[in-house]
Amino acid sequence: MLDTVKCQQLAESLFLAEQSRLAVAPITEELTNFSIEDAYAVQMHGIEARMGKTNRVVGKKIGLTSIAMQNLLGVFEPDYGHLLSDMEVVDGGTIRLKGLMQPKVEAEIAFLLKKDLVGPGVSTSDVIRATEAVVPSLEIVDSRVRDWRIKIQDTVADNASSARFVLGGRLTRVENLDLSLIGMVFKKNGEVISTAAGAAVLGHPAAAVAWLANKLGEYGITLKAGEVVLSGAFTAAVVPASGDYFEGCFDRLGIVCVRFGE
Repeated sequence: MLDTVKCQQLAESLFLAEQSRLAVAPITEELTNFSIEDAYAVQMHGIEARMGKTNRVVGKKIGLTSIAMQNLLGVFEPDYGHLLSDMEVVDGGTIRLKGLMQPKVEAEIAFLLKKDLVGPGVSTSDVIRATEAVVPSLEIVDSRVRDWRIKIQDTVADNASSARFVLGGRLTRVENLDLSLIGMVFKKNGEVISTAAGAAVLGHPAAAVAWLANKLGEYGITLKAGEVVLSGAFTAAVVPASGDYFEGCFDRLGIVCVRFGE
């Protein structure tokens, strides 16, 4: 594995890229032996550098939950990143494009946990029992790597390309829902751009959360009660422009929306 100093240097490079909005070359072009374990170490250094009195970890996000995206990057499992409090945008709010680099919008289900989930051995049913409620959500992914020219290690190091997230205002209990059958209509400026069901996310969105709990267990990390988990996109991400208005409309769960400005 990379030594601590090198991990810190890479994390700082990604942080400065975000601050300056000047993208960097892929780490995997510089370090051909850069492993996923190295990438998660870089991610953690980056998160620790961002935390402070007014900024804290509020949850996790799961990426690469579709077979198509896994095939595109040549991997066979999802990845994860951390959600910080300064990433959250109010439902119906406006996101300034000037604060981002090369953003894309995704619609997904977010889980609000009432119990800790400690891997390994966490099952889909364990996730359901540990969930207080689910809410519709939008995730805005962004890459600090030039032109999204990423391999799995690059996006993991870059906090799984996290940028912003929006949670809907309606909480729904999960006990009597089959989340794999929940339909979603993704709209841009009032027009339908894609549709899907929860089964698009690893067969069941709670299965993605179970994967996350078990993956975190490998690093001695626990999903904590009170955390929010974005379980993965139902459909392909969409590039926003100034003035665009996005809605994720979920059967039985409600609607979440956000607007983009300059």
